[in-house]
Amino acid sequence: MTTRFDTGMKTRRKVLGDAHVDRAEAAKVDFDQPFQTMITEGAWGTLWSDDSIPHRERSMLTLALLAATGNFEEIPMHIRASRNTGASPQDVLQSFLHVAVYAGVPAANHAIKLAKQTYAELGVEL
Repeated sequence: MTTRFDTGMKTRRKVLGDAHVDRAEAAKVDFDQPFQTMITEGAWGTLWSDDSIPHRERSMLTLALLAATGNFEEIPMHIRASRNTGASPQDVLQSFLHVAVYAGVPAANHAIKLAKQTYAELGVEL
């Protein structure tokens, strides 16, 4: 029987990649185990594993929400993940343009700066 945790780990690996998940798992300690289980089951096993909308759109929504709420530290990770979700750099830019209009230009500006840096690190020409 497949558990929500198992489903979540499979989806997490598909979206973020094995290397990222392996690093995160290696850094896990008893203190953050409950949190890691919660996000694997909830975020990855429920939300990201739901096929109501494709991973491409979930990726775009996630990036927009991270920028709009000022949670910039996760933007590079999700930019890297967009290679696995099918969200193109233009899709990402469109997400951040929505942020500019609906949540504020400074948030979008910072998110675009992070995207440019991350794409440069990945060798993606913009």
